[in-house]
Amino acid sequence: MHIQTVSESTGRAPLRLHRAFLQNGMDSLMVTLRASINDDKKIKQQGAKAKIVALFDHHIQVYLNRKNRIEFGAFSYPILGADLSRRAEIKDADIIYIHWVLGGFLNFRSMREIAKLGKPVIFFMHDMWNITGGCHHSFTCQKYTEHCYNCQMLVPEREKDRSFKEFEKKLKLYNGFNNLYFVAPSKWLYDCARQSELTRQKPIYYIPNIIDHSFFKPFDKNIAKKILNIDVSEKVIAFGSVSINSPYKGWKFLKESLYLLHNDKNFASNVTVLIFGNGHSQDIAESIPFKIKFMGFLRDEYSTMLSYNAADLFIAPSLADNLPTTILESLSCGTPVVGFDVGGIPDMIKDKENGYLAKYKDAYDIYEGIKFCLENNLKGYLPSEFDEEAILEKHCNLHKMIKNT
Repeated sequence: MHIQTVSESTGRAPLRLHRAFLQNGMDSLMVTLRASINDDKKIKQQGAKAKIVALFDHHIQVYLNRKNRIEFGAFSYPILGADLSRRAEIKDADIIYIHWVLGGFLNFRSMREIAKLGKPVIFFMHDMWNITGGCHHSFTCQKYTEHCYNCQMLVPEREKDRSFKEFEKKLKLYNGFNNLYFVAPSKWLYDCARQSELTRQKPIYYIPNIIDHSFFKPFDKNIAKKILNIDVSEKVIAFGSVSINSPYKGWKFLKESLYLLHNDKNFASNVTVLIFGNGHSQDIAESIPFKIKFMGFLRDEYSTMLSYNAADLFIAPSLADNLPTTILESLSCGTPVVGFDVGGIPDMIKDKENGYLAKYKDAYDIYEGIKFCLENNLKGYLPSEFDEEAILEKHCNLHKMIKNT
C-alpha cells in the first residue's frame, strides 16, 4: 500500500514503484488525495471533503510561511489531515508505504492512527522533511542532528519556534512505535537520516528510486530533434524542473555558465537550449544568449522522454536535492548530465564517464563540464544499482526482514 498526496508528484517515484510492484506480480494499491490518472483501478482517490480540508490547510500554510526566508526553500508544518486508518484498503494492507503526504493530506495525528494499526509502516523519504523540524532541505544547517530550534527559515527568530515544536511532534511519533521504518533513495539522505536525532535509532535503509528502462531509453537523436523541429546540426542543451525558479534548482548558475559558453567561439552559434517546466518563458528567453526551445510543463512521459533524447546534454545545477528524477530519466535515455557534486547527484553521475560533477556553486565549472561532455561526445547511462531488478530485490528483502522481525 502506497500513500501519496498526488499520484504523480515527487517525480512520479511512488507511482513508478507501485507500477513496478504490479508488473512483477506483487499486489499493490495507492491511496491519494488527488489522482492525476483516472483509469487505474489500483489508485484510490479521497473524496471532496478531504480536498476541502487540504485547501484550508494550504491557506493556513501560506499564512504561517508568509514571512519565511524563501532562499531556504519550503517549510511544512502540517495542521489538517485525513484519517486514512478507517479505509478498508489501509486495514487490509500488509505493509504501508508513506511517501510525500503533506499539502493537507496527512498530519501527525493521521500518521499516528495509521501506526496504531500495528502494521509495518515505511516512510519513504523524498527529501529531508522526515528528519528535520519542518524544512525540506537544511542546506548547511546541522541543528536536526540534535534538536531543531530558531530555524534559519523562520521570521521572527525564536528559540521554541515551529521547527522546535514540529521536531518534538516527530520525536513523539517516531519513539512511540516500533513498527516504523525509513527508506532513503540516496546515499546522502541515508547518511543524513543516520545523523538526525529523530531517526538515528530507527531502522533506516538505502533503496534508490525506480525507473522504467523499457520506456526511458535511447533512440536516434536526429529523429528526436526533427520531431521537436530542431535543426539536427544544433547541439541541444536541456534543463528541466517542476519549478524553474525554485531556490533549489540553481537557475542563476545555469545562466552564468551559458553566457560563458556563448563567449566561447566554438559554441557561440550552434547551440539550442531546450527548457521544460513551470516558468515565465519570455523572462527565461531574455536571460539566455542562445536559441530557445521552450516546452512548458510536460505532463506526459512520452514528451519528457522525447525531450531527453533530443538533447545532447542535460544540466542539473541543483543546490539541494535528494535524487533528482530529471537526472535518472536523462541518463536512462543515454543523455549525459552535468550537475553539482551535492546531495544524491553523485550516486548517479560518474564524473567524466556518464556526465560531469562540477564544484558546488561554481558556474565556471558547469561551463567546463558542458565543454567536456560535448567535445568528448559523452554518453549517459545509469549505474547498475539503478537496475529495476536490483531495486525490487531490495524492497523484497526489506519486506522479508520486516515479516521476520
